[in-house]
Amino acid sequence: MAAIPITARGAEMLKAELLRLKSTDRPNVIQAIKEAREKGDLSENAEYDAARERQGFIEGRIQELEGKLSSLQIIDPTAVDAGERIVFGATVELEDVQAGARVQYQIVGDDEADIKSGLISVSSPIARALIGKSLGDVAIVVAPAGRREYEILDVIYR
Repeated sequence: MAAIPITARGAEMLKAELLRLKSTDRPNVIQAIKEAREKGDLSENAEYDAARERQGFIEGRIQELEGKLSSLQIIDPTAVDAGERIVFGATVELEDVQAGARVQYQIVGDDEADIKSGLISVSSPIARALIGKSLGDVAIVVAPAGRREYEILDVIYR
């Protein structure tokens, strides 16, 4: 399996989710299944069906996280020495050439992306357009909303 790039913060989020699933969610769903079984006929027991479905989701997510955690490549953005070139972990300040609006994003792993917090996935159209560019370049982003041009105003590794 290929290495999955992620920041240390993102890796900790995944580890915390796995711990919660194993220590809280799994025991809770097992208890819910036990209580539903005690109510009798399982063939028409909606609570039992819902608990079993939830259990399947939890077990699947645990397996997914354990697989990902074993393949993570944790990258510390402060240790990246790329100068003014944009690579994974960079925080970039951009100006939309057409609208003049300024935005700031950090390029992070898929599992930690949160556009509302300014964290964009390394596989997003804008991150793919930015990777390899440098301070002062113009990146052309082709996204579902259309073509946009962004001037790179600042590149920070923090």
